[in-house]
Amino acid sequence: GHWEWTSPPDPGLYPIQVVAPDGAAEVILQAFVVVPYDRLQGDFLNGYRIGRYPEKPLRGLADYRRPVGFVEVTRENEDVMVSPHFHLKQFLCKQPADSQRYVVLNDRLLLALEQILERVNQAGYRATTFHIMSGYRTPAYNRSLGNVNYSLHQWGAAADIFIDENEDGVMDDLNGDGLIDIHDAEVLYQIVDDAARSESQGLIGGLGKYPSTASHGPFVHVDVRGRKARW
Repeated sequence: GHWEWTSPPDPGLYPIQVVAPDGAAEVILQAFVVVPYDRLQGDFLNGYRIGRYPEKPLRGLADYRRPVGFVEVTRENEDVMVSPHFHLKQFLCKQPADSQRYVVLNDRLLLALEQILERVNQAGYRATTFHIMSGYRTPAYNRSLGNVNYSLHQWGAAADIFIDENEDGVMDDLNGDGLIDIHDAEVLYQIVDDAARSESQGLIGGLGKYPSTASHGPFVHVDVRGRKARW
């Protein structure tokens, strides 16, 4: 059998409860009706600066087309779980904003992060979630960072992550040497790379490791670009 659901016309969060015929099991799906891309007025959507996406997709690839729309994030829905271990607010752009905020989030990224999280715990490192240092970036914010024009962060398909179980804002000491440095990022990098080699879905595409700077600690970049890239 199958079932169909017609989305409401108004943007927002619509939880869907799916109940088995015998009532023994139920699943809650979090459905977001997005604000259409064509609601943008110049660089802004309801006062929130989005900026301009590239006119042409990179090499004509579908992953780089303009997003269909934007999830509106409010104080009421920012804590909603978008996967078993990640909240919507973890992927918000870091640019300043008032109450109106928007995000683009690729569901393949969520699947990849959940898979990586499982592998991290299997490897003996405790991680209830990842600290997402950078998730979605609006084109305007991405440009302000001097990042590449086709950064997958703009399509909600990339995340800069680290493990932070003690919640001190930096990577945990994964290799146990008493230091927080690139070697801890290398531990996480290797786990992700191993997961990418063994997975059948081909979710994990780009993978990079970064050292500490004056503004942040070490981290690992993960994206779902659809092809292998390592740095």
